[in-house]
Order: sequence, then C-alpha cells, then structure tokens
Amino acid sequence: MMAEPRVDFIIAGVQKAGTTALFDYLAEAPEVSLSREKETHFFDDDERDWARPDYADYHALFAPPDGRPRGEATPIYLYWPNALERIRAYNPAMKLIVVLRDPVQRAWSHWRMEYARGWETQPFAWCVRQGRMRLFDSPLPDAPWGFHRAFSYVERGFYGEQMERLFGLFPKEQVLALKAETLQADPTSVLAEVRRFLSLPPATAAVEPRAVHVGREMDYGSELTDEDIVFLRRIYARDQARLASLTGIGFD
Repeated sequence: MMAEPRVDFIIAGVQKAGTTALFDYLAEAPEVSLSREKETHFFDDDERDWARPDYADYHALFAPPDGRPRGEATPIYLYWPNALERIRAYNPAMKLIVVLRDPVQRAWSHWRMEYARGWETQPFAWCVRQGRMRLFDSPLPDAPWGFHRAFSYVERGFYGEQMERLFGLFPKEQVLALKAETLQADPTSVLAEVRRFLSLPPATAAVEPRAVHVGREMDYGSELTDEDIVFLRRIYARDQARLASLTGIGFD
C-alpha cells in the first residue's frame, strides 16, 4: 500500500509577523490546498509518540491529495524545540516559508496579545528584563532554557540562531525568508515571490494590503519606550548580525 503524499510546504514562523495574512492570501489561490485551520500545531505537540509517529491525524487536517501543493502555517515551528527535526523526518523535501518581523516590534506585539488574553499581568518593561527568568520554568523538562509558549517575548526574536538551526536541517533552496514589513507594504510582490518558490504560475491580479489579528484597543498599562527599544536592540545586536550573514535580512 502506497503512503499518502506528504504535505509540501509550511509557513513555519514567526508569531506576530503576518503569517495569518499570508495564509489568507494563499487561501484565495486555487492552485494550492491549505489545511482546514491555519495552525495545525502538529509538529510542536510534545505529547505525541515521536519515536513511532502516526501522520494520519495530520493528513486528516487537509483535503485529500489532488495534485495541488498542500500547506499549512504554524508559526511556532521555527522556535519550538524539535519541531523542525520532526518536520524533516516527516518530509525532507518540505519547503519552508519564514516571515520575520523587527524583533523589538514583534516582542511588543506578542506581549500585547498575551496581556489582552489575560495570560500576562506584568508590565512589558519587567517582562523583557526580570521576567525572562520565568523561562527557567519551561514545561519541557529536557529542553534547554529559553522556551515558553506565552512568555517568550524576547527569545522568539533571536532569528539568527533559529535560521542557523533551520539551515542545518534543510538546504537553503527549500527555505524562503521574508520580511513582515514588506508583506504589509507590498503584498503583491511578496506573493509573487512565494508563488515562484512554490512553483505556481504567476498571479493574474494584484492584491490589496490587509491587516489581520490587529491588537485589541484597550488600556495595556504599558508603552514601548525608547529605553525599552535601546535595551532590546543591544540584546539582539549579535543575533541580528548572524541573521544578516545567513539571509541578508536586517532590521533597523
């Protein structure tokens, strides 16, 4: 019995960088078949038996294969330990799209989301300084320090480290790195790049910029201050240099 064809591509990162907008744009393209829900959270599920993985649950999240490239978008994959390794074991030929956003703005947006949800109660300035100690209480006992689904405001922004790990698992020709700022400002050109990467025919019409999952209007009790920005820029400086050398992408 032949194995079911594998999923072809994943938008693997990063959170709060426009992955939902990109997924929505692709959902309007009849040449691709996407998962029924944007985030499958299959490869970051640590409760599964990864020694003997059963992919039937994963494939059930997609329409039956019909010859079109199948894809999904779960932006924690780039960051979460073992997720990329599990993807490679599933499909070494997987194409991966990564959308990167200025890490300072990403951290601020991430904090606003968690605060609005009620998961976070502390001010932003504390969270990106003393609050990083909370990551020692990771729910993964065997994982290295720095992994937490909710409180990883700073840690998810070390893109250079994450991309280096990605390129150690997949050849560069199977990876497309994009900037969230470009996707927001000029989605037509970015989608053209994505379509070329996925070997799709050129689009016949331009697309309009759209905002998806904009933060709630509420009193957050915090602001992103110049002091916070300078502090985070210093933290990210070395990693940003690594990112630029790997991808040519940088953030002012």
